[in-house]
Amino acid sequence: MRTDAKAEPLFRRALSIKEKTLGPDHPDLATILSNLAELYRSRRENDLARPLYERSLAIAEKALQPQHPNVGYSLNNLAALYHEGGEYNKAEPLYRRALDIFERALGPEHPNLATCLSNYALLLEAINEWEKAAEHNARAAAIRARTTRTAGRFS
Repeated sequence: MRTDAKAEPLFRRALSIKEKTLGPDHPDLATILSNLAELYRSRRENDLARPLYERSLAIAEKALQPQHPNVGYSLNNLAALYHEGGEYNKAEPLYRRALDIFERALGPEHPNLATCLSNYALLLEAINEWEKAAEHNARAAAIRARTTRTAGRFS
């Protein structure tokens, strides 16, 4: 049995328990929904992933502050799904919003900002925005170089 086949019923069970105990709009549900959506996305079952990512984002936006990193993660995940599906016009504003959130909430040197910059650069390449893509990739690489160099060090 595939590992992801074992994971799906566990995610569904966790989701059911959390919904019953915490209610349908608790931010913990957003994480479980996103994880289950990522499982479907990894299996290329985007039609199953999309509503879960959308619900995850809706919960995060409702339950958390607009600049909370978890809102950024939800935006990035949904943008990636749209991007992979060729829905670039839907993905681009979500990536830009996620970048803004990560920059403000996590700071300009955070590895998660670098990941989102790289994701957005891939989208820019897909729409032939080569110069912008190169700028975002260069910034992501610089962040990774600085954070890798300092990882594990204590000041």
